[in-house]
Amino acid sequence: MALEHALLVSLSERAGSGYELARRFDKSIGYFWSATHQQIYRVLKRMEEAGWVTVESVAQQGKPDKKVYSVAPAGAEELARWIAEPAESVPTRDELGVKVRGAAHGDIDAVCAEVARHRAEHAQRLEEYQLSEKKFFPAPDQLSGTALHQYLVLRAGIRAETGYVEWCDEVLQALRPRKGDHRP
Repeated sequence: MALEHALLVSLSERAGSGYELARRFDKSIGYFWSATHQQIYRVLKRMEEAGWVTVESVAQQGKPDKKVYSVAPAGAEELARWIAEPAESVPTRDELGVKVRGAAHGDIDAVCAEVARHRAEHAQRLEEYQLSEKKFFPAPDQLSGTALHQYLVLRAGIRAETGYVEWCDEVLQALRPRKGDHRP
């Protein structure tokens, strides 16, 4: 997937300025596809040049005009083409998993500390996802269209974070010394 496709999805949901897109990215799509604000602006320029988006200048009081981007017909066609194409299954790359596997060859306490740190980060993200679920999707059985699709992606995030937190708990339970255990 290219950043262009993530931006087309976001702009299909709601037109916006580069700044607004970057903020939306930070709070939703960015959980699944990361990009810096500078990358977003560069890609928006390319998308405009390719005819995938249109730009409207909106006057602001005391500030420079704001550029508001919308999906152009060519962008809608590209998005539909991309959605129909098979998605690549990306193999998992998890440095922490490799560290856990090699724990016997290093400092197990340091590995446990790192697992605990990762657990805390994933637990925080899980809490954010669950708060979003309650705030934006209080009646999931009544959802359809874009709202249903957003909810389903959020549920994938909740399930992934839940699984990662549970795995970290399992690792910590298994690696922390029990009474009477002696480490070499």
